[in-house]
Amino acid sequence: MLKLLDIEIDKVVAFSVENKITEDDMNLALSTLKDKINKYGEVFIYEEIDGFSGIEISAIVDKFKYLFDRGLSGISRIAVVTNKEWIHKIVDLEDKLFKKIDMRCFSLEQKDKALEFLKQGE
Repeated sequence: MLKLLDIEIDKVVAFSVENKITEDDMNLALSTLKDKINKYGEVFIYEEIDGFSGIEISAIVDKFKYLFDRGLSGISRIAVVTNKEWIHKIVDLEDKLFKKIDMRCFSLEQKDKALEFLKQGE
């Protein structure tokens, strides 16, 4: 399940992830992302992952359709907050691959640092 969060930074798309991400969840996140990019031009993403048990194939297809149509333009910072060590490793790798996006991973206890990281980009 993906739930949108309000972290009181206008150009941030913020959400939490628990359990499995569905196609509806992905559509909600992607439409919110599109709307914010259209409004602000450049946006940041805040993603809080406490529990994660997978993603529906249809949600992956929707994500790839979005990336094929729009690419990663418009996204300049991503903060991922989780205590899952394997996600930290993936974010570190993605940060090296996607050089135009500043990606950082924080523990759940470092939420304040993650928000500060996003505020610094404004």
